Amino acid sequence: MTTDTSITAGGAIFGKLKALGVDYVFANSGTDFPPIIEGLVEARRAGIDLPTPVTVPHEHAAVSMAHGYWQVTGRPQAVLLHTNVGLSNGTTAAINAWCDQVPMILMSGRTPVTEHTRFGARTVPIGWGQEMFDQEALIRETTKWHYELRFADQIAELMDRAWAIATSTPRGPVYLSLPREVLCEPCPRRGLDAPSRMAPVIAAPDPAALSRAAEALARAENPLIIAQRGTGSAAGFTALQTLCETFALPLSHYWSNQLALPLSHPCQVGADPGPWLAEADVVLVLDALAPWFPDKVSLRDDVTVIHAGPDPLFTRTPVRNFAADITLAGPTDRMIDALNAALTNQQPDPDRIATRRETIAQAARSSRDSTVEAAEKGDGAPMTKEWVSLCLGRAIKAQAETHGRRATVFHELGCPLMPLDLDLPDSYFQEPHSGGLGWGLPAAIGAQMACPDRLVFATMGDGSYMFANPTACHLVAEAQGVPVIVLVLNNEEWGAVRHSVEGLYPDGAARASNEVPLTSLRPSPDFTRTAEASRAWTETVTNGPDLPAALDRAIEVATTERRQVLLNIAIARAAHH
Repeated sequence: MTTDTSITAGGAIFGKLKALGVDYVFANSGTDFPPIIEGLVEARRAGIDLPTPVTVPHEHAAVSMAHGYWQVTGRPQAVLLHTNVGLSNGTTAAINAWCDQVPMILMSGRTPVTEHTRFGARTVPIGWGQEMFDQEALIRETTKWHYELRFADQIAELMDRAWAIATSTPRGPVYLSLPREVLCEPCPRRGLDAPSRMAPVIAAPDPAALSRAAEALARAENPLIIAQRGTGSAAGFTALQTLCETFALPLSHYWSNQLALPLSHPCQVGADPGPWLAEADVVLVLDALAPWFPDKVSLRDDVTVIHAGPDPLFTRTPVRNFAADITLAGPTDRMIDALNAALTNQQPDPDRIATRRETIAQAARSSRDSTVEAAEKGDGAPMTKEWVSLCLGRAIKAQAETHGRRATVFHELGCPLMPLDLDLPDSYFQEPHSGGLGWGLPAAIGAQMACPDRLVFATMGDGSYMFANPTACHLVAEAQGVPVIVLVLNNEEWGAVRHSVEGLYPDGAARASNEVPLTSLRPSPDFTRTAEASRAWTETVTNGPDLPAALDRAIEVATTERRQVLLNIAIARAAHH
């Protein structure tokens, strides 16, 4: 843009978002949207470069699509929702984004403040019904910054601020409320085509703390790394392998929602840190919200616990009292690089390192062998989740070897991590620890939109699938030509709830009951019909030996017909993952 002539504020927002690197605005429109829609058409006619607006008929799905898009690209996206009711529908997904530290620009309309005279004032009864004293309260605890647009000429500067805060350490969602009268105002074009004039703040660790952490790791006899949220980048993933290999550091993926090491790596010792924690004299907690189960773990009295990550104390979590002798704040990949560099100045005993390296490798091999053995025993009718996971991992490897295809699995109470045997940093994302169900399918759709040539799988429990607003998700997948592959692991129950009851009351009445109250999802819907309504290719699989061929057919349809797929898979009632 070279002119300072005005444009309707609704269109100006889209132009500025594009300048900030936003590719998509995931939106569900309402009566607050007329100036946005008018502004979009006006901006297109003016030749302004705009992000693609995507109609998503449920707000939870819209926010989750932006979440998934970020996870495979590292580029924040935008979401535009309908007043307070749309914001409330999207709030659970915003809680997920907050928990996962996913940056995005959340916006919602605000019912008109004025009742008459002013352009954009209330015109229908819901203008009164949707009015709130404090609409921002719906989202306040799950955003880094929130504000209400007061004047149209604030758009460029406020969007710069929103983007910079969202992408600062630790990252996270921000929110802007948009009153309809303001959206109807003209906005000067100056600054709308420019990147942010505010740079994000990137934290760095205290040098003295970094030195103490390196010294502790170098002298450790029984060190352990616990990682939950991955390594921050592909470079961090490679750097962590170097760190673990060089200094013989075992790593446990305890309740991890991203990979920190390839699952086949000789330092990757599985999902259970318990035996390692019992002996550990130094523990590096790498961006882990809950690194162990306090009631089941007893640490040595002389243990040194190091927490490293964007927010190592998780300062917005009210109660989190894990020991933290040393804290290192900064992006996870930079923390790994810094530790690698600091450890080069240390001189650990090479014989001790070599002996420990072999011990760790043997434990890792044993863990992997046990995982495969247990999974292969689950190929019955119904089959186990571990069997499904093993078959999916093998199918992904076959596609990589034969066609060079990359794949990403979005797991929401679906395929457990260990049998998948994945080896790339962005090949696996598990549901956020906030537990706002329904994330997996729309997040997978967002990722598939970002990476059209990648195999993208959403593996979900039957309850999670129902929470995902599947009709809305399948509509978007068809409209956008997204060939996502959905595996519904159907055990006809809230398995997580049942096993939570049994875990708290191991000898209780519920465990002995034939049917645990408030957990049954019987009779199970035919989920294939939901997907078929949007022309998906579907299949129901009830016998374990039939699954590999069904997965091959699903991948063939997705890759050749560019068509979404759903497999409804009968699963035995077993432990929660």
